[in-house]
Amino acid sequence: MFQPSQHDVRSFFCGTWRKQRDGLPLSPIEAQAAAWIDEHPEYHATLADEPAALAASYQVEDGRENPFLHLSMHLSIQEQTGIDQPTGIRQAVQLLAAKRQSLHQAHHEVMECLGEMIWASQRSAAPPDGQAYIDCVRRRSTS
Repeated sequence: MFQPSQHDVRSFFCGTWRKQRDGLPLSPIEAQAAAWIDEHPEYHATLADEPAALAASYQVEDGRENPFLHLSMHLSIQEQTGIDQPTGIRQAVQLLAAKRQSLHQAHHEVMECLGEMIWASQRSAAPPDGQAYIDCVRRRSTS
């Protein structure tokens, strides 16, 4: 299993932004990341300063959103829907995107469900509950 370090993840997103800005060819995963980076212009300055990005601390207590976690979650959700894992997530996200008339907005709501699932798993020391995750996304698509 691929387990990139914090440094690897930050370098990946900063490098992708640099390549995109410079008009250089992107790998398929970089192209996916670049699309989400485009959706978040508020992160562009952070991504443009790789040394500062590598050194930055994003603590919840500081009230700063972690752009690298956020972009990684977009990629994770895109991968999950692409392979429909957990089974049913593709349809649940599609329904939510249709209801919100925005895949981007749907992803942000799915992130909340994903975060809840991970938090519950860590708190209970149990495996992630994929069905609870999908149910959370489905509830959002019907509310």
